[in-house]
Amino acid sequence: MAIIGEIEVHVTSGNRQEADRIASAVVTRRLAACAQVVAPISSTYWWAGGIQQAEEWLLLMKTTADRFEDLAACVRELHSYEVPEIVAVPIVQGTLDYLEWIRRETAPERGE
Repeated sequence: MAIIGEIEVHVTSGNRQEADRIASAVVTRRLAACAQVVAPISSTYWWAGGIQQAEEWLLLMKTTADRFEDLAACVRELHSYEVPEIVAVPIVQGTLDYLEWIRRETAPERGE
């Protein structure tokens, strides 16, 4: 199923500096209208055959489905993880002015 419209992309990072660098890059390149870095979170996950626990930083980025692949490529370029979390969830409802702002600020002609 293809997602059409606005999305929120979630990415986790192992440290604040990397999270801030990714946030700055995706907004500067107009791949996201905004990027929020959330204080450390506690993550528990399977990796390398076992359960791992780590402190991570969560990035929440607002963009459009059309920009997802370019945003994901930018994250991969700057991320230290072998398999970074890069997932998108559709924004199913929002105020019209906010959703229009996301579309306007991530329009390819603005940033490229």
